[in-house]
Amino acid sequence: MANMNVPLYDPRLVQPMRDELTRIGFQELRTPADVDAVLATTKDPTLVVVNSVCGCAARNARPAAALAIAHPKRPARLLTVFAGQDADATARARSYFTGYAPSSPQIALFKDGRLVFMLERKNIEGRAAQDIAGDLTAAFDRYC
Repeated sequence: MANMNVPLYDPRLVQPMRDELTRIGFQELRTPADVDAVLATTKDPTLVVVNSVCGCAARNARPAAALAIAHPKRPARLLTVFAGQDADATARARSYFTGYAPSSPQIALFKDGRLVFMLERKNIEGRAAQDIAGDLTAAFDRYC
């Protein structure tokens, strides 16, 4: 079996894309064990952003996440995995996204250990970051 954790992109080129989320408080999950250590145990409201190198992650998903977490009601835990870079961790995170096909980017909200809200690429691509953030903050108001 091939190692899925061989990065598809040069890590030096991807680092600024990672930093966009980690510098605002997202915890990066780099391995399946990292993912399980949080998602299998936490009951706190938890936001998981599947980051990627695609343009809609840069123009839409990451800016929307940054806008949304400025909202007074927000998840206690902010997590991210990077598709195309940390493939094993991303696959493990997606295994918790019951009922949703993998997409990049993707934003999931968990409460009491279960998935309660999902934005897939089709809900992100081509939309303004402010509109996506509005969807997220509405979910935060409901579940956080």
